[in-house]
Amino acid sequence: MTDTPAPDLKPSFRTDVTVELVKHAASDSDVLWAARVSTAGEQSLEELQKDPERSKGLINYLMRDRHGSPFEHNSMTFFISAPIFVFREFMRHRVGWSYNEESGRYRELQPVFYVPGADRKLVQQGRPGKYEFVEGSPEQQELTARVMEDSYRRSYEAYQEMLAAGVAREVARATLPVGLFSSMYATCNARSLMHFLGLRTQHELAKVPSFPQREIEMVGEKMEREWAALMPLTHAAFNTNGRVAP
Repeated sequence: MTDTPAPDLKPSFRTDVTVELVKHAASDSDVLWAARVSTAGEQSLEELQKDPERSKGLINYLMRDRHGSPFEHNSMTFFISAPIFVFREFMRHRVGWSYNEESGRYRELQPVFYVPGADRKLVQQGRPGKYEFVEGSPEQQELTARVMEDSYRRSYEAYQEMLAAGVAREVARATLPVGLFSSMYATCNARSLMHFLGLRTQHELAKVPSFPQREIEMVGEKMEREWAALMPLTHAAFNTNGRVAP
């Protein structure tokens, strides 16, 4: 038997995603002491007290020549709120990542749903592997919002009806769409984040083109801003060297 569902829950709709850096141990110095242990041994610990700016050339060298392991000795944990379909793409990134997501088995899921904003390109043109997205017409924008919101309302009503009848949450959740918002903690290091950003964001400095879905790119852009503030020299070297993870 599930808890009695709240009778006053009404669907709400969002066009955004949110990313919060909740915990970190990440700085450019972490790259330097990890790299210098190969030649300096215990003396590499001196890098902890030095200004990393004096060694930004080393960071750039490591990035350019793809000596990747020094970029792993750091950690960032993000709290992310986004539609479920974003997380299903996100969790294809496994090396250097840890995830914990809210569970529809153990809590009643809240009726918060994703609807594309006015700036979201709606129309796909071209063939697979060589297509582009272009702006939708006002009529397509109106249709998308209206149809999605109506579908969300009906699916959540079905979910509430099943819960009220005593159906287990883990069964009733099957009526809910992937446009439902979920939340998770995602923990990574700079190297794994760079690999993620190389695939899930578009950027004018990227040597290798990427074609991410816009919604996961929105998450990536917010994560990148947080990371850039923590490790500005590493972030600059990433951009300088074509946004290819070492």
